[in-house]
Amino acid sequence: MMNYDNLIGVPFVNHGRDAHKGFDCYGLVMEVYRRNGKHIPEYNADYNDAEKISGIIHKAAKTQTWRACHPPNLPVPCLIAIRMGTAPGVVNHTGVYIGNEKFIHIREKTGVCIDRINSPAWRGVIAGFYEFVGDK
Repeated sequence: MMNYDNLIGVPFVNHGRDAHKGFDCYGLVMEVYRRNGKHIPEYNADYNDAEKISGIIHKAAKTQTWRACHPPNLPVPCLIAIRMGTAPGVVNHTGVYIGNEKFIHIREKTGVCIDRINSPAWRGVIAGFYEFVGDK
């Protein structure tokens, strides 16, 4: 498993795409994929625009760029779509599965952190897992 210790605690910044200044959730996803040698498409939305974020994620999931996958056979890295206190079906947060049932993501108040996908706090809000397969 790749070491992400130098990302832990990086602060949340809306539209953040820089490890030295901060990330939003998708900026962190882009960084983790970059560190794994994969350059994924840019998607941009304000962190509090749940409907736009959900629309982007649902639209991207229907393209040939991303393919749904399911535990226990998750590739590393693997995008995780998450519903954070929103209406059913609205996905407004992302993280990345990094192996050993763990994922890395960012929280507004704590910054970048690592959690377990099967913890009570997360297993009920994970909406899906997606493998990046590139543009076809």
